[in-house]
Formats: sequence, C-alpha cells, structure tokens
Amino acid sequence: MNSLDILRRAGKSLRQAKIRTLLTSLAIGVGAFTLMLSLAAGQGARDYADKLISSNVDPSSLFIVKDKAINGIPQPQSDLREYNPDTGSAGVGAPNVTLLNNDDIAKLQAKPYLKNVRPIYQFTTSYLTFGARDDKKYTADVNVYNPDVLSEHVTGMKMVRGKDLAANEAVIPESFAKTLGTTSDKLIGQQLSIYISRDPSALSQDKIQSVLATEGIAGLAKLSQTQIKKLDFTIKEVVKPSNLSFTNTASIQISLSAAKGIVDYSSEGTSNYQKYFAATAQVKDGTLPKDAKSKLQSDNLYAQTADDLQGFLFTIVNVLQGIVGGFGVIALIASIFGIVNTQYISVLERTSQIGLMRALGMRGKDVSRLFRYEAAWIGFLGGVIGIAAAWILGTALNPWITKQLDLGASNSLLEFKWLQALGLLAVLILVAVIAGYFPSRKAARLDPIEALRTE
Repeated sequence: MNSLDILRRAGKSLRQAKIRTLLTSLAIGVGAFTLMLSLAAGQGARDYADKLISSNVDPSSLFIVKDKAINGIPQPQSDLREYNPDTGSAGVGAPNVTLLNNDDIAKLQAKPYLKNVRPIYQFTTSYLTFGARDDKKYTADVNVYNPDVLSEHVTGMKMVRGKDLAANEAVIPESFAKTLGTTSDKLIGQQLSIYISRDPSALSQDKIQSVLATEGIAGLAKLSQTQIKKLDFTIKEVVKPSNLSFTNTASIQISLSAAKGIVDYSSEGTSNYQKYFAATAQVKDGTLPKDAKSKLQSDNLYAQTADDLQGFLFTIVNVLQGIVGGFGVIALIASIFGIVNTQYISVLERTSQIGLMRALGMRGKDVSRLFRYEAAWIGFLGGVIGIAAAWILGTALNPWITKQLDLGASNSLLEFKWLQALGLLAVLILVAVIAGYFPSRKAARLDPIEALRTE
C-alpha cells in the first residue's frame, strides 16, 4: 500500500473512535496552546524591547565606567583593598566603586574614535517653586535632558533631536499642570526655581582643615551651616510619557551645563567633587562600538553598547519564555503517555482486524505505518486545536493586555507568526509519531493466525 492510502485508512480508523481521538488530541492541544502563547509572548517582548532600544539608544553610543561593578550587580566589598581617592558611591545601597574624574573625561574626549563625551551627573534638589512667588514649595525629580531621546510633545517650544536646552531652560511633564491647578499652555514661559543645598556633614577632612587654617573658627562655623542656592529656569516645553522612552517624563529636565553647576555646587569640598559614576559617548563613523569597547578596556575603562543592552533584555525575555514554555512541555509529555495508551488500546481492540489485514497480504511495516500515521493525525489535530485556540484568544486579549501594561496602541505583547505556528505544528506531529512507535511496532509483530483467533 502506498502512503496516501495508509494515511486515508488511518483517518478513517480514528473517525470510528471520535471521542477517544478528540480527548487524546485535546491533551496535546493543552501543550500546543501553552507553547504557542509562550512563543507569541517571547516574540512580542523581543519586538517591543527592540523598538524600545532603537527609539532610545543610538547604536553608536557607549556607556562607559571605570569600575566593572557598575556594569553588573554591585557586590559588597569582600576583602581589604588599598585606599583609592577616586572611589565613591554609585547610588543608594551601592558599594564604594571607582569613579571617573575630570582627567578620565579629558582622556575620553581625546580618543580619536569617540565624540560627544558627556559625564553622567547624579544630584538631588531640596525643593522647587513655580512663578515669581515662592510661598508654596514642591518636590520632584530633576534629571539631565537627553537631546537624543525626544519625549512626546504637548505644548511650548518643540525640541529638535540633537539640540540641547539652554542653561536656563527646563522641560516639565504634563502631569504637573493638574497639581498646580492650571493648564499646560499657561506653564510655558513661567519661572521655575530649583533650590539646592550643600550638606556640611559630607565635607572632606581636607576641606575642613583648609578652611580652619585659612579662616579659623569663624570660617569653620560658617562652613558648618547648610547653604541653600536658588537657580531660576524658564519652562520651554511640556511633554507627556512615551511608551517607547527610557526618559523619565515624570521629572523635570534641565540642560547638561545646568546639571554640572548643581553637582559642582552641592559636592564642592566633598570627596565626590568632580567625580562621575559613568559617562556616555558615541563612536565616530568608521568605528564599530564593539571595537571601541575593546580599546577602552585596554585602558581599564569598561563600556556597554546598545547590543549589550539588547542582549541583556533578550536574556530576561528568554528566561521568562523558557519558564512559561516549560509548563507547555510538561503538558506535552503528559499527552505523550496519552497517545501511547490510546494506541495500545487501539491495537488490542483491533487485533483481529490486524490479523485479517496481514492475511490479505498487508506487510508488517505497512501495519506499523498505519498506527504511526494515526498518531500523526492525533498530533496534527491536537496541534491545530491548541494553536488556533491560542491565536484566537491571544488576538482577542491583546488590546486589554496592551492597555494594562501601557505598551502603547501600536505595540502588542503577543506577536503570532505563521512560521512559528507551522514549526510548532510540525514538532507536535513528530512527537506524536515518536509516541506511537512502540504501539505500532507491537501491531506489526502480531502473528496473523493468532490475531485472527482473537475475539
């Protein structure tokens, strides 16, 4: 018998036991459903991460640090180390790490393969006020404006990619208008005053001794008082959150030069004065980011590229996808036993039919193929049911999931691909055929005479 005839006979045999075939197929369908959703979620998450990175990170950009601990997970100091005046804190809860200083920034700016070297400034503010009056004080995060990442414009002067703010200009989020009891357009042109303080408790011993030697006790007493400085800015643009932006649009954004002034003032006299936990730069045309990364490492500087960040995000996605997919594999393994059991029962029930087919000249290998094709049919039906259910349900839930996760109207968490679906279906059929191997071998080895005697 040719393969097509055997395939038809296999389908006919399964139709004679519809309920059993359906139940066995549904067992495979559960695994197919979970695996298809896992593949769609992984694809959607990778596509979203790719959009996120391409929208926020210039492919030619580098994130440069002097201490490898900043590139990874900070670890507490585990052993005695030689004192280094360039160490400092990279953030709350982070251990002392080696920081970049002005000499390091100058060296980076002198590299022939780098351009647009910018230190990353970390700072805090005491409070801020809006308008000429300062009777009501507010607090908010203040960050450095990134001219390469544009937020969604609401009103005011629309910024152009690559153009930085002036030293006295600021960008604020749309949400501030509600808190201030006004509208976004009325905030444009208003004065924003940021107050920063200098904490005397953070002063270094060298600074204290220097003041004591030059100004005496009076100078030291003056130095011990907390000093407040006021910086005035003009609100130039109001923005709102973008679903594809790393920029914290719930914060005030000021220029790099203004941030430098704040950091220099608040850290003057401390061990962190003119030190930076990291810097950003771009490679010049003709230089690959990975090559620049290797060159910097020879100078004991460590860089991360856009590809490194993408790889990190993809690793997280792959791990989560693997966890979800693991449940689908478990369900699939359970369905394998169901196929084996169903096929063994089918062999026992049709022993006399097998004997008759053998007596009429059907070869043992054709009998074996018949049962393997039946298993393939079960795998196909289960795969189609599971994949179709996942596709329909995922497509229906995508708008709700997008809204709940605030991914943006043009983005979906579940991305279904025909190629993945067909690949999964092929794998399920193959698994089913493998599961039906032992029952099919048993059927092929039945003695025709003994089989005909079976009632």
